[in-house]
Amino acid sequence: MGVNLEDLDIEEIENKLCQIKDVRAARIIKGKSNSIEEIHVIAVPDKGPKQLVRDIESTLMAQYGLNIDHKKVSIAQINDSEVLLNPKKGAARPKIRSINADVTGLNARVQVVLELNAQEFTGVSEGLASQTGQIRLVANAALNAVEKFVQGPYGFALEDVAILSLGRERVAVACVAVVGSLGEQIFAGSAVVKQSEKDSVVRATLDAINRRFGFLTTA
Repeated sequence: MGVNLEDLDIEEIENKLCQIKDVRAARIIKGKSNSIEEIHVIAVPDKGPKQLVRDIESTLMAQYGLNIDHKKVSIAQINDSEVLLNPKKGAARPKIRSINADVTGLNARVQVVLELNAQEFTGVSEGLASQTGQIRLVANAALNAVEKFVQGPYGFALEDVAILSLGRERVAVACVAVVGSLGEQIFAGSAVVKQSEKDSVVRATLDAINRRFGFLTTA
């Protein structure tokens, strides 16, 4: 019988798994029955895969009462230097602390503050104050903040960002290019507009980056 995740925060669980020694990133895949289908983990090769799986099982049981089948855990062991987007202090995902936009005449300045591991990182972007331009500035400011906590010579480029109407909802969608020593990779993220467009644009931009933490692709 699968584990019911209805009352649990998947992102919180993934961050908790990243606190296990040697684990650098984790992603949980939910099944149609709202249970854990797969757990994918990237770790450095300092500990055997079987021990890592036992540590993961113990953490999930002790912290959340989740009893999982060890066969659902997939371990990929690579060197730290090969982990793209490895934050300076673990693989926890950034949280939004503030988004501020100032418009002066034709120009706008957007500041986004993100928090990661109790540290704040500020990103700023300036440009024309058109409606579409301001949305791009918000996404670029978020990426500017991300660049400050990412370890390694990586660059981020906003390919596109938009607010779309899907059914009864409005959804922010962002496409981000990550450029590093291994070349360029493109990632997309989305977020339903709930609080404000700016908040959702930042969340969509981070969702694209968060997907790299969850290894939808490998470096």
